[in-house]
Amino acid sequence: MVTIDIQEIQRDLPGWLRRVEAGETLLIVRDEQPVAEIKPVPAGSLPPRPYGLCAGQFTVPDDFDEPLPEDILQDFEGR
Repeated sequence: MVTIDIQEIQRDLPGWLRRVEAGETLLIVRDEQPVAEIKPVPAGSLPPRPYGLCAGQFTVPDDFDEPLPEDILQDFEGR
């Protein structure tokens, strides 16, 4: 784990993030007190969301793909 001061990480944030992407963990300190830890996210740590996650929880109205009423269109367009 690399310990780095807040001012130092602000000078080259993209460079430090590249190091994290490469596998390093950073301990961010302010006045020698730990503030945060930045570590890489393990590959594949988030499983894909399953299909049909909300099946049966709502119904799509029959007019879902119909054009919107003119007054609603005007609201969207700021008229």
